[in-house]
Amino acid sequence: MSDPAAERAGEGFSHVPVMLDEVMRALNVRPDGIYVDGTAGGAGHSAAIASRLTTGRLIAIDRDPEAVKAAAERLAVFGDRAAVVHADFTEMREVCGSLGVGAVDGVLLDLGVSSHQLDTPERGFSYMADAPLSMKMDESEPFGAYDVVNGYSRPELIRILSEWGEEKYAVRIADGICRARETAPVRTTQELCSIVRASLPDGGRSQNHHPAMRTFQAIRIEVNREIEKIPPALREAADLLRSGGRAAVITFHSVEDRAVKQTLAQLARGCTCPPDFPVCVCGKRPQIRFPSKKPILPSDEEIRRNPRAHSAKLRTAEKI
Repeated sequence: MSDPAAERAGEGFSHVPVMLDEVMRALNVRPDGIYVDGTAGGAGHSAAIASRLTTGRLIAIDRDPEAVKAAAERLAVFGDRAAVVHADFTEMREVCGSLGVGAVDGVLLDLGVSSHQLDTPERGFSYMADAPLSMKMDESEPFGAYDVVNGYSRPELIRILSEWGEEKYAVRIADGICRARETAPVRTTQELCSIVRASLPDGGRSQNHHPAMRTFQAIRIEVNREIEKIPPALREAADLLRSGGRAAVITFHSVEDRAVKQTLAQLARGCTCPPDFPVCVCGKRPQIRFPSKKPILPSDEEIRRNPRAHSAKLRTAEKI
């Protein structure tokens, strides 16, 4: 069952942790263990981990200053058991080193955009509200969705819409964006939504998804370099984990999940020599193994409670 103290702490921040009980089991949290939550968000998972510690320690990291502030408030009830740091999850080894931690017992990465970011209209993540084109997880960064929409070439727009959004109408939407910005820059989320709608052919609108969903996903991923950060973050996690330690990773769409699955497979294989080499010359050895090869999916009950969990997958790896 979920921990009541963890749920009560910091209730003001809009965040519903996905597959909370499954994550706690995957991490196999020990009271004296050291754990890193590389994507603290609203600290739902972090609070649940910290509530299970006695002499152990939690290090909560997030690149979003708003999330860091909220996490610090929520985790304050745990005192020295929890530290909150503003950093990117690709920097977790450096963060742990600065806190005197050389190895950890568990790492959690809850990828994608948080509920709070989606529910804060002015952040520009949502296609359901009108706001300036931003989509920056760290608002101190200079590069945002406006720069992608108005600055990327037609081939670059097609590439990200196809790769990051898996949008089958990528060419039509890229053409629509390029035509629109010839007149004036595209400045808001609803302007972009209108362009996407007008670019789709008759019958090209899904009954199940907003027509701009994949476009927004693609631009957000590009702005925050989400996919390219996954391999180095997982390698950092593998290096940080002590033998028997666990990494738990939650993804929300196939692009994320593919990057996680491929990187974990490489870490489990070890050797990077070409297949036709008769013997290994790289000397790399497997770093992880899989407690379960299949990802864990949310229950029907959880999906009813939290519809945003419907596409989530939880993958777990254990350090050898």
